Amino acid sequence: MNPPSSHETSARNSRLKGKVALVAGATRGAGRGIAIALGEAGATVYCSGRSTRQRQRRRSRPAKKGVPNVYAGRPETIEESAEMVTACGGKGIPAVVDHLEAKQVRKLIARIHKEQGKLHVLVNDISEGGLHEFGKAFWQVDIERGLAMLRNGIHTHIITNRYAVPLMIETAKVEKSTGLIVEVGDGDSFTYRGNLFFDLVKTTVIRLAFAMGWELRRKNVAAVAITPGFLRSEMMLDHFGVTEANWRDAGKKDPNFLESETPVYVGRAIAALAADENLMKKSCRAFSSWGLSEEYEFTDANGRRPHWGRHAQQKYGDCMKPCDEGFYKYWFGGVIEKLFPNWP
Repeated sequence: MNPPSSHETSARNSRLKGKVALVAGATRGAGRGIAIALGEAGATVYCSGRSTRQRQRRRSRPAKKGVPNVYAGRPETIEESAEMVTACGGKGIPAVVDHLEAKQVRKLIARIHKEQGKLHVLVNDISEGGLHEFGKAFWQVDIERGLAMLRNGIHTHIITNRYAVPLMIETAKVEKSTGLIVEVGDGDSFTYRGNLFFDLVKTTVIRLAFAMGWELRRKNVAAVAITPGFLRSEMMLDHFGVTEANWRDAGKKDPNFLESETPVYVGRAIAALAADENLMKKSCRAFSSWGLSEEYEFTDANGRRPHWGRHAQQKYGDCMKPCDEGFYKYWFGGVIEKLFPNWP
C-alpha cells in the first residue's frame, strides 16, 4: 500500500492536528490504512502490533496445534506502517505490543500518557488471525482453533479498551473534546456470517461498541463499530496475484473485487468521525465505510467512492440489512436503565 500523495492529503492535514491516536493492529490491512488516514489528518498515531523488523523470524504468536496463524510469514511491520503515517503528514510511532498481554498494554498506555499526556482516538483492529473453517457446521469445527480466534479477535479488544479508556476519559474532561473508540469488524448487520466463530467475533465487536458507548455516555467518549467493504488488503492482492497497480485484473476471477476498496477508505471514514463535532450522537452504533463516505463525502486513495452496500444489493437483492434506528430501539431502555438510571 502506497501512502497518498502530499497533494491528496493537503486538504485533510489540519482536522486532527494535535490529536493522539492508538491503532491496535496497525501492521497491515485495515489497521495500516486507518493509521495512514489518521496521519493524513495530522494526528500522532501509535501503531501497535507484534510484527517488527527486529523480530521478522519470530513475529507471529506461536500457533497452538491445529491453530494456524494466517499472518505467519507476512512481510509487513509496524515500523513500516509508522513511516507511512509520517509520510502522510502525521507522526507515526511504532509500538511493539501483544494485546493479549495485559501488562504490555498497560505499559503502552503509560508510555502514551508520559509522552503525550493525552489520548483522543483508540482503534481496535486486531483480527481473529486464523483461517476460518467455512463450510463446516459448529459441531464439526476445530474447537481450539475457534477459541483461539475468540481470544485474538475479542479478548485483545477488551483488554486494550480496559486500560486505554481512563486516559481517554481524562483527555476528554481536560480538553472538553469528544474521544472516539472504534471497533473494526466485518459487516454492519446481525445477519449470519457463514461460520460460528467468525459470526461470534464480528457481531461481538458491534455489541462491545454499544455496551462501552452506553457506559461512556456521560464521559464525552463515543464508541462505534465500523466495517470496510471488500477490502483490497495486501493479503487479498497476494491472494489474487495482483498489485495495487493492476488490481482490476482480479475481477476476472471474482467480479465483486471490482467494487473493492483500499484500507485507506475505512481509515478516512474514521478520521471523518473523529473530526465530527456531533460525534456523541453516533455513539453505540455500527457504520460502514461506504455509508460514511456518502455522509462525509470523502473518497478512497485513488479518488473512487466504492459502495459495497449498493453493489451487494444490486447483485444479490435486499440482503445487507444494516443496523438502523428501528433495530437500535430494542437496545435501549431496558430494566437496568430503570433500576440504575444514574450509573455509571
